[in-house]
Amino acid sequence: MPERAVLIGVAVEDQSISQIEDNLNELELLAVTAGGIPVRKFIQRVVTLNPRTFIGKGKLEEIRDFIMNKSIDLAIFDDELSPSQIRNIENELEIRVIDRTNLILDIFAGRAKTAYAKTQVELAQYEYLLPRLAGMWTHLERQRGGIGLRGPGETEIETDRRIIRTKIASLKNHLQKIDKQMITQRKNRKKLVRVSFVGYTNVGKSTIMNLISKSDIFSENKLFATLDTTVRKVVIDNLPFLLSDTVGFIRKLPHHLVESFKSTLDEIREADLLLHVVDISHSGFEEQIAVVNETLIEIDASNKPVLIVFNKIDAYTYTEKDEDDLTPQNKMNLSLSELKKSWMAKNHSPCIFISALRKENLEELHKLLYDMVKEIHITRYPYDTFLY
Repeated sequence: MPERAVLIGVAVEDQSISQIEDNLNELELLAVTAGGIPVRKFIQRVVTLNPRTFIGKGKLEEIRDFIMNKSIDLAIFDDELSPSQIRNIENELEIRVIDRTNLILDIFAGRAKTAYAKTQVELAQYEYLLPRLAGMWTHLERQRGGIGLRGPGETEIETDRRIIRTKIASLKNHLQKIDKQMITQRKNRKKLVRVSFVGYTNVGKSTIMNLISKSDIFSENKLFATLDTTVRKVVIDNLPFLLSDTVGFIRKLPHHLVESFKSTLDEIREADLLLHVVDISHSGFEEQIAVVNETLIEIDASNKPVLIVFNKIDAYTYTEKDEDDLTPQNKMNLSLSELKKSWMAKNHSPCIFISALRKENLEELHKLLYDMVKEIHITRYPYDTFLY
């Protein structure tokens, strides 16, 4: 049965309530993707976080009263909690508590299809679990008994820690072997220009990939529909190149996942050109662009030529300001044509506005992509003029 959940976010320092609401909307999508039923969102503004229960005592009591009256199964926090905080909050609320990192790991575990992706997710889960064992085994802290095991021995938790560390080491060795195979595969592709999609999760990368490469990669209007890297050979006007689709980024992407998905992200690191897909219809698309750029810096892939593809123009909406409205104008008051003349027109990277759903401006995308790939190809192979 689907679990009924409450979502909890905290605003600290200069964070606005509207920003936390946007974050909780994203957390709601994550919960739905994981198979949960979000029932209500709770937000608290605090000066300092409670080291014991993360949120204040009064807000915790308010949530507990709601849980008791509405048959809630699960509480999901939008921030990463320490093992002791999870234990303390569970004691107060008397239901299961998970944080954002745990939720994302659960989604990845459900979405992983290939053996490689499953191994990457399993490694991230074990690394997340290891420091949290203490809170899970307080009821089993007894000495192991049996012939040959009397005396100090090992406690149950120490045994499990050793087992998990051994498992982590085994998974890392397995991934290293696969990494070597993937490095060999990528070496064989060096003759062709390599283009890689990047972007926030659920912005339409796989859909655009299908349109450009005329393939049938799985795409869905849910977060993290794609986990495995897919590479396709594409030819535009006799110019061949490789196009790859990779896992989408997200705010507060767990460090364990970034580490375990290193080889998947190598496809981005070794690309010659990045197609940064942006959901123009999303109210926080600028923040999503910033998250992607920060992640590219984190994985050492921020120094590559970029083509920004603003997708979903068919879903873009705005509100015209009244003449007597003296409030400052923002992006929610700009039409699409006005938005194109804003900072986007002054952006150093070339950009294009399309609708993958309605197949609008795809010819312009093909032409722009062809020109950029051709420029890279000529630089690398100046004598291959027969292609043009």
